[in-house]
Amino acid sequence: MSAVNLVDFQDVAKSYGDGPPVLTGVNLAARPGDLVALIGPSGCGKSTLLRLVAGLNPVTSGRLTIDGRSAGEAVGELAFVFQEATLLPWLTVAQNVEVPLRLRGTSAGEREAARQRVLELVRLADRADAYPRQLSGGQKMRVSLARALVVSPRILLLDEPFGALDEMTREHLNEELLGIREATGWTAFFVTHSVAEAVFLSNRVVVMAANPGRVHAEINIPLAYPRTAETRVSREYVELVTQVSRVLRSVEDAAGPFAP
Repeated sequence: MSAVNLVDFQDVAKSYGDGPPVLTGVNLAARPGDLVALIGPSGCGKSTLLRLVAGLNPVTSGRLTIDGRSAGEAVGELAFVFQEATLLPWLTVAQNVEVPLRLRGTSAGEREAARQRVLELVRLADRADAYPRQLSGGQKMRVSLARALVVSPRILLLDEPFGALDEMTREHLNEELLGIREATGWTAFFVTHSVAEAVFLSNRVVVMAANPGRVHAEINIPLAYPRTAETRVSREYVELVTQVSRVLRSVEDAAGPFAP
């Protein structure tokens, strides 16, 4: 990984209108190839942080740059995956995946090649003609991921994409996501409420605190890639999950029993 920051938050704060700050004093960086997991109590601004990177909201103060440019200038190099798959029910899998390319005016030939590439990556090439109602929850999320990857983003923003899935499906998709990352090389911010998921996926876990949202701690995850089912039963993994859990618990205890 490069030593040069791709995404760089410098003392960033965010408020909406005259309301209290949602984020304050955020100093956070991601280098090319990083997978940064964001974890913390509800209301700590994890999703807001992603929206700032995506250029969906401006920072109130401080500085946020992506490869030295403002987030708004780099918007074409990012893709977002949300908790809900948000597939268009009247379109097939292939047509849903092509939506971002159609919006960009990409030619039919280029759309077909890109669509085929990402459907093979997410192992859904044989479901290209299916409609969303014919898919399982895990398959829908893989279509959503393919739709994000079809534009070949440098940065992938994932906001609890597997949160609504059962544990076994979630673990399989975690492994698939890392396999896709190895093949494509994007940098990612991944929001989750699962400590185990955060540790399994990332090379760095950022624990956030609330009221106002801020970075409480950063914990390096030195587990080797690729990570597999065996990783989850290794002593090093279990120790890291325990370490991150303790830090998160300290944040929640400090917030008190009535914290959001």
